[in-house]
Amino acid sequence: MSAITDSAAGCRVLSLIPPMTQLNTPYPSTAYLTGFLRSRGIPAAQDDLALKLVLRLLSRPGLLRLREVAEALPPKKRSERVAAFLEQFDAYAGTVERALSFLQGRDPTLAHRIASRGLLPEGPRFQQLDAYDADEEGGDGLAWAFGALGLQDRAKHLATLYLDDLADVLREAVDGRFEFVRYAESLAAAQASFDPLADALAAPLNLIDETLRDLALEAVERHQPNVVLLSVPFPGSVYGALRIAQAVKAAHPGLAVVLGGGYVNTELRELREPRVFDVVDFVTLDAGERPLLALLEHLQGRRSKQRLVRTFIRDDAGAVRYVNFPEPDVPFAEVGTPTWDGLPLGQYLSLLDMLNPMHRLWSDGRWNKLTVAHGCYWKKCSFCDVSLDYIARYEGAEASVLADRIQAIVEETGQTGFHFVDEAAPPKALKALATELLRRDLRISWWGNVRFEKTFTPELCELLAESGCIAISGGLEVASDRLLKLMNKGVSVAQVARVTRAFAESGVMVHAYLMYGFPTQTAQDTVDALEYVRQLFENGCIHSGFFHRFACTVHSPVGLDPQAFGITLKPLPEGAFARNDVGFIDPTGTDHDALGRALKKAIYNFMHGNLVEADVRSWFDVRVPKSTVPKSFIRRALEQGG
Repeated sequence: MSAITDSAAGCRVLSLIPPMTQLNTPYPSTAYLTGFLRSRGIPAAQDDLALKLVLRLLSRPGLLRLREVAEALPPKKRSERVAAFLEQFDAYAGTVERALSFLQGRDPTLAHRIASRGLLPEGPRFQQLDAYDADEEGGDGLAWAFGALGLQDRAKHLATLYLDDLADVLREAVDGRFEFVRYAESLAAAQASFDPLADALAAPLNLIDETLRDLALEAVERHQPNVVLLSVPFPGSVYGALRIAQAVKAAHPGLAVVLGGGYVNTELRELREPRVFDVVDFVTLDAGERPLLALLEHLQGRRSKQRLVRTFIRDDAGAVRYVNFPEPDVPFAEVGTPTWDGLPLGQYLSLLDMLNPMHRLWSDGRWNKLTVAHGCYWKKCSFCDVSLDYIARYEGAEASVLADRIQAIVEETGQTGFHFVDEAAPPKALKALATELLRRDLRISWWGNVRFEKTFTPELCELLAESGCIAISGGLEVASDRLLKLMNKGVSVAQVARVTRAFAESGVMVHAYLMYGFPTQTAQDTVDALEYVRQLFENGCIHSGFFHRFACTVHSPVGLDPQAFGITLKPLPEGAFARNDVGFIDPTGTDHDALGRALKKAIYNFMHGNLVEADVRSWFDVRVPKSTVPKSFIRRALEQGG
C-alpha cells in the first residue's frame, strides 16, 4: 500500500482487540467504535485477536507446534510442567478441541465424562482439589470449594483447570510473560521507560508472537482496511497490541495504525517517547469518537495535522507532539448502538475458575456490555481518577434511547444478558431504564456497579430486580466512617448496610469492593473494617467481596494533593513513557502486606459461610488490636433504617 495520506480516501476501519482481555466475552471498545462509525456511514469491521490467539494456540495443530518447542528445550531447562505435558501429549492433543467445544457451549453432554475426572489429563492445577480432599476426610474437593455444584459447573471448573495447565506450559516453554489475562503486564504497567517494551519488540518472534502475527495479517487481508485501530484497555494488552502493530506496519507500511483505550487514557497522557511511533502512527486520548472523526478527515486530506483532536504524533524532527484542536465531544446520546457484528460470538469460552461469585460473572458467560451513562455522576472519590474524561465528563441518555440500544443488541446477538460497565450507574437513570424495560416487556438479565447511596430504597431495589437485575457491585472500600469521609465517598457504613440489605432482600446478589492500605489507615482501622464486613455477611447484606490494595495515581485527588491526606509522594522515575501509579510514604507505618493476607483469607471464608461468628483477630498472623466496633452495629443500623 502507498503512503498513509494517499491510501485513506474512503477510509475502511478495522478495530482489533489485542491479547489479552477476556475469553468469555468481547471487550466492548471495538463494538462501541464500530457501531459509531457505521452510524456515520463509515465502513468499519472488528475482530478479537485475543480470543483467536488462545484458540489457535490451544488447538491440536497448536499443541503440535508447542510440543516441537518444548522438545527443543535442553532437558535441564524443561520444568516439571513441561515434562509432564510431553509425557501426556497424546492425551492433551486428543482432548483439547473437545474441551474447548464444551466450554463454548457446543458440546454440553461432554460434561459427564469431564466431571468423572477420567477424560482430561490432570496437571499441577488440579492439585488444589486434592488439597481440599486432604482437609476433608473422604471429601470431594469440588464440593468443598464450590458447594453442591451441578454437573455442568463441575465440568466447567475442571476444564478451566485443564486450560490453565496448558497456559502454564506455554509460559514455561515459550514465553515467561504469558497469561490468559495479564499478558506481559510488567512491560507496561507504570513503566516510565519504554526500554523493556522496545527490547521485547526487538527480540526474535517466539511461537506466541508468530501466531499473533499470522492472525493479524489474516485479519488485514480479510478486511482490507486502510486504518487499523488497536484498543488497549489494560497494561496486559499493550505488548500484544504493539506486536500486532509491528506486524501490520512491516507488511503494509501504508496502513495507518492508531493506538487508544483505557491504558493510554490513564498512563500515556504525558507521552514523549518517539519509539512508540516506530510501530504506530497516532495515539489518541479519552473517548475515541471525536478524535477518530478528526483523524479520518486528516487521512482523507480534508483536515491538517494541526486540527487533530487529543492526538499524539511524531513530527518531522522526530519529536512527539500532542495536538488538541478544540472541538466538542460527540454527545453520549448520539454515539450510536454498539455492534458485535464480525466478532466470533459462538467461540467465546465460559470459564469457571474463581471461587468468588461476582468474579464468576466476569469469566463465565457472554455478556453484552453497555454503558448507561458516560462518566460518573458523583466524581468526588479521592482515590479515583476524577480529573480524567472517562470520570469527569458525565453525560446520560434518555431511557428510551438506552432501551432502543438494548433491543437492537438482543436482536443482533440473540442474547439477553447485559453487563452495564459504568463506573457507577446513576440510580435515577437506572430507575427510568427499569421502568422502560418493563413497559416494553424486554426480559433481560443485567448487572453492574453502583454507589451504595440512600437513593436505592427497598422499593427501587425491587423495581430493578423486576426489570432483570441479578447482581450489583459497589465500593464499600475501607469500611470505616472516618476513612470513607476522607475518601469523599459520600456514604456511611450504616447506609451501605441498609442499601445492600435492600438489594439482597430483592433477590439481587451483592458484591462489595473493599480496599486496604489507604493513607493514614491504621491496624485498628483495618481490624474494625473487617469486623464491619463480617457483620455484613452475618446479616445477609452482602454475598461476595474482594479486598484490593490501594494504589495512588497521579490523576486522583490523593495524587494531586497528597498533603491533604497526610502522605508524601515518592519521586516518579524519569522516563518518557507511562506515568500513573506513584509510590507514597505514610507516616502511620502500618504493615499493610501482613494485614492484607488476613483480609483476603477472611473474606474467602466468609463467602463460604465459614467461621463468620469468630473473633476477626483470629484471621491475622500478626498481633492486632481488638475491634472497637459493637457486635450488633450492623443489626442496629438495619433496624433503625426500618
